[in-house]
Amino acid sequence: MTTHLHTTPTGTNPTSTTYWTTLDSPLGPLLLTADSSGALTSLSVPGQKGGREVQADWRHDPGPFRAAQEQLRAYFAGELKEFRLPLRSSGTAFRERVWAALDEVPYGSTATYGEIAARVGASRAAVRAVGGAIGANPLLVLRPCHRVIGADGSLTGYAGGLERKVRLLTLEGAP
Repeated sequence: MTTHLHTTPTGTNPTSTTYWTTLDSPLGPLLLTADSSGALTSLSVPGQKGGREVQADWRHDPGPFRAAQEQLRAYFAGELKEFRLPLRSSGTAFRERVWAALDEVPYGSTATYGEIAARVGASRAAVRAVGGAIGANPLLVLRPCHRVIGADGSLTGYAGGLERKVRLLTLEGAP
C-alpha cells in the first residue's frame, strides 16, 4: 500500500496565517502546523533536527487538525496504513521529487537511500544529496522518511532520532 497524500507547493504569502496544535503520541508531543487552507505544512517531534517551534504570530487552533489527529491516532494504534490528508510543502524541485518518492514507499517496508536516488533519476554519487533532502522532510511520520535505511540495512539518519525510527518501523512491522 502506498501513502496517498495531496501535496501542493507553497508560495510565499505574507498574509497567510499559520495554525498550530499539538497531539500526544508514542513519539512524544507532535507539533502540527497548517496554512490558511487547512493543508498540513509540518509535523515535528521534540528535539528534532530542523524541527519547527511555535512562533509568536502563529494561531493556536485545533480545528484545522481534526482529520490529522484522527488518522495519526489510528496509525499509532496500528489501525491505519495510509494517510489521506492535504499536505503543503516547499522545497527545491529536487527535494520535492525526493519527497514524492518517499510517499511511494509502502507501509511495512523499507527502501535504501540508493533506491530513492534511482527513483528520482539521481546518480549514485547523488545519494548524499538524497539523504539531505530526506533529512529536510518537514512532515515526519506523514511522509515516511523513517522507512529509508542504509544500503547495508542499518538504521541511519532520522531527524526525529533513531529511537523514534525504530519505534515507527516496529509499529509497521518492517523488516
